[in-house]
Amino acid sequence: MKTDLIPGGTGSCCQATGSGGNVISCCSRAALLFVFCSWCTSSVLFEFWLVPQNLHRTGSPVIRIVFGAACTLSHMGAVLRKAVQSLPPHQTEVFQAVLEQLQWFAGQQIRNVAVNGSREVLMDDSFFTGYRKTAVEPQEILLSIHIPYSQKSQFISAFKQSPRREDDISIVTAAMSVTFSPGTDVVKDLRLSFGGMAPVTVLARRTADRLLGRQWGEELLQEACSLLAEEMSLDPSAPGGMVSYRRTLTLSLFYKFYLRVLQKLRSTVQRHRPASRSTRYSKHTSTRETDTLDVQERNSLLRLQAVPEGQSLGDVVGRPIMHLSALKQATGEAMYCDDVPLYENELYLALITSTKAHARILSVDAAAAERSPGVVCCLFASDVPGSNITGMRQDETVFVTCVGHIVGAVVADTQLHAQRAAKAVKIQYEELEPVVTIQEAIVAQSFYKPIRTIQCGDLEAGFKQIHIGGQEHFYLETNVTLAVPREDGEMELFISSQSPSDSQVTGKSPKALGVPANRVLVRVKRMGGGFGGKESRTSVLSTVVAVAADKLKRPVRCMLDRDEDMLITGGRHPFYGKYKVGFLQTGKVVALDVTFYSNAGNSMDLSQRALFHMENSYSIPNVHGQGFICRTNLPSNTAFRGFGGPQGLMVAEAWITDVAHCLGRSAEEVRRLNLYLEGESTPYNQILHGVTLDRCWDECLSRSEYERRRAAADLFNRQNRWTKRGLAVVPTKFGIAFTATFLNQAGALVHIYRDGSVLLTHGGTEMGQGLHTKMVQVASRVLGIPCARIYVSETSTNTVANTSPTAASASSDLNGAAVLNACQTLLKRLEPYRTQNPKGSWEDWVMAAYLDRVNLSANGFYRTPDLGYDFDTNSGRVFNYYSYGVACSEVEIDCLTGTHKNLSTTIVMDVGHSLNPAIDVGQVEGGFMQGLGLFTLEELHYSPRGVLLTRGPGSYKIPAFGDIPTQLTAVGEPPLFLASSVFYAIKDAVRAARAESGMTGPFRLDSPASAERIRTACCDRFTKLV
Repeated sequence: MKTDLIPGGTGSCCQATGSGGNVISCCSRAALLFVFCSWCTSSVLFEFWLVPQNLHRTGSPVIRIVFGAACTLSHMGAVLRKAVQSLPPHQTEVFQAVLEQLQWFAGQQIRNVAVNGSREVLMDDSFFTGYRKTAVEPQEILLSIHIPYSQKSQFISAFKQSPRREDDISIVTAAMSVTFSPGTDVVKDLRLSFGGMAPVTVLARRTADRLLGRQWGEELLQEACSLLAEEMSLDPSAPGGMVSYRRTLTLSLFYKFYLRVLQKLRSTVQRHRPASRSTRYSKHTSTRETDTLDVQERNSLLRLQAVPEGQSLGDVVGRPIMHLSALKQATGEAMYCDDVPLYENELYLALITSTKAHARILSVDAAAAERSPGVVCCLFASDVPGSNITGMRQDETVFVTCVGHIVGAVVADTQLHAQRAAKAVKIQYEELEPVVTIQEAIVAQSFYKPIRTIQCGDLEAGFKQIHIGGQEHFYLETNVTLAVPREDGEMELFISSQSPSDSQVTGKSPKALGVPANRVLVRVKRMGGGFGGKESRTSVLSTVVAVAADKLKRPVRCMLDRDEDMLITGGRHPFYGKYKVGFLQTGKVVALDVTFYSNAGNSMDLSQRALFHMENSYSIPNVHGQGFICRTNLPSNTAFRGFGGPQGLMVAEAWITDVAHCLGRSAEEVRRLNLYLEGESTPYNQILHGVTLDRCWDECLSRSEYERRRAAADLFNRQNRWTKRGLAVVPTKFGIAFTATFLNQAGALVHIYRDGSVLLTHGGTEMGQGLHTKMVQVASRVLGIPCARIYVSETSTNTVANTSPTAASASSDLNGAAVLNACQTLLKRLEPYRTQNPKGSWEDWVMAAYLDRVNLSANGFYRTPDLGYDFDTNSGRVFNYYSYGVACSEVEIDCLTGTHKNLSTTIVMDVGHSLNPAIDVGQVEGGFMQGLGLFTLEELHYSPRGVLLTRGPGSYKIPAFGDIPTQLTAVGEPPLFLASSVFYAIKDAVRAARAESGMTGPFRLDSPASAERIRTACCDRFTKLV
């Protein structure tokens, strides 16, 4: 913005810029998150000398409120709220628009410190000179912002639509103002401004000019929508994508503005009072439909199990014991891998990664990197002393050429020097055609072998389809490794891994370092989250760091930045499911043919499980299921909470819903009819015992008051055209065990010291889920001593060898049984001394045994019995047991924007007897919210050339506080999949919206149910205009 103001002078923006009049201002997608609007004379004061006392001022002249540029946003909000309460409503239209948007700007903590002058500057026609470029001169300083009072007969609204409801960058924003001739509904002035529809904020000038002098009614609305659809156009290849959705939003947001103004006019203009005729646009329109879905207080009700009558106070199993590391984690004292103090001669490693999805490397020029400050050396495949092959199935190289994968590494004295040098490496490629999507892999027949099939019964009918997107683990602590070389080829690795033994054997010793496993010690204190993402992918980084430490004979450390971690490590597999279903008029399903396509990426890793969940909780006599694992040029996808189970279950819920829609019946009725019963067999021929699906279902419906809520939602939908509610009740049957039989084993090592203290070690790792706490509880019960006498230091490969990954919901079962076995052995050794001295203390018995030269160390071991499955014969026992559960969710959707609100969720889960109900509460809420992200919010976007575009919290959105159901009632510990009840409640609400347009029957809604997909699926007059 150019100004002729002299230092200390004042003048309006319009005067300073010569624009001839003020215009609406609103945010662009990349620059500003909420709106400052001005249509009457207002001033923005620039001064060339900073006057601190003025920057904090707040003033209220007669026609405006003045905020110093250093006023915090929270202070601004408080002042504006006070003004709204004290001033006549017609003067506060601008203030209310700012307040409405302010609640979606960052979070309260940010608003408490962010100042309005840091980014918020009044924008006029000439303010933006290009993308992220403005007319503000370097010497200009914003001193204050003046927000004017609105005028009589002036109505102002502001809107923001973003992927996530709070603390998120917008997709499209809009600010709109209309001024009427006094006492009439004739438009005197109209300003329509949109962000996200061009590189800069744009005004819909042609539309606004054409509507001047028109009455605010249906004819104006129809013409405005046609004009906006033409004026607010986007090129199909516009940056940011979602072209149709963004264009639809311009019409939807204008319609919201139209309805808001219409409601306000009813109190002032006779023609618009409630007795007037309703229209096809405004029929059944309520205040709820013109407002955004606001923030509400959340209520959570979690029922914990009762301790059995007669259980002694000293027996802590089943009691809600606090997580042993909770206080340390809350105060920041807990030690994580990167908190290990620096070694005096330590170096830092940065990765050199490929920028191409599929290419042949012609040359690598590291000369500039080697000359960079602080660089010690560059590493490439030739520096690996052992094998260059790693991965779960030995199908990956340490240094590979796929997009985001490791070509080499730079080792330097500091992190900054290493990262700068890595960027200086020049690589020449011969590009090859990449395979990125599942559809491309199908066309290219790019599949990993074997192609698995499960079939039972007889099947002989086109296919329906559903696509399920991938998911990033987004653990708080990214992958990190510290490698410390020792004598005789030993290597000590401090890593953040769910599978220490895999990092020890598969990635390092006999492979990359060329030494046996007994020379490599892997230590894991705790992780800042894992969710499966640190089961196999950890070796991608730790191998490189170990090679560097071995070559230089110095400690080497590397912790990935968030964007590096997301680019390199892969996530949950995207799935594409095709299915056809045979069913009777009663709703009973009699035949299922389903095919899964999983996007595995550039290695197979952990990619098989969905077939074991293809029928979910439904008994079907004739089933054919086939799974294809697609080889693509993406980073290898890997384990993620459920191991493909949620994807298979999701497809099952898609076809059971379609059956209900085809029959015109309630989806809940059809689900209940098809539930498994005791003694029935799965498609993979495992007999079900202890089935409690019917009990979980009935209790869930009772606790959720489903019938009452269903009737209320149906009534709500009849009364509201543009806001709909939906409900869904979804069951789950989840098998507990590793499908790789050999992993169903665990070990433990327990030492009792002379003073009576106990050191407990087991094969599981702690990633925040409370596994160490539960193992201490088990040992406490068996040994009969307080938890305070037992300590778990870490998980390491020199205490418990050949550990299985901490995964598959089986770690408490496996490691708990191993700890039980070890403690029982020790207890048996102490029994003679307890018998001889029954009144003695624990310490007395331990010392007596020690003096008698009794071994006070014991190894424990456990293997899950009778497991093993053969795909060729479709026989065997895949799982040790099943957990059953049911969830009921209710949602409300805004049909005009696609935004949804989670109103309530009730979960009933049969999990037997919990070791620690307090810890499992966290699993209840965390698992559900992670599933909510998978099914309704989180999306990974890749370019056609295979580059991940959503790298970091700015572009990849995980659930926030506002996404938590307003009411959450949970019984037991549900797996992640029960959050799909929210997805199918959304689909139920969309079905009600489609019925308003005369559309009935099955329809496709892919996962996640983003705002874009919800809005597009609603299919109304506005979507047809773009």
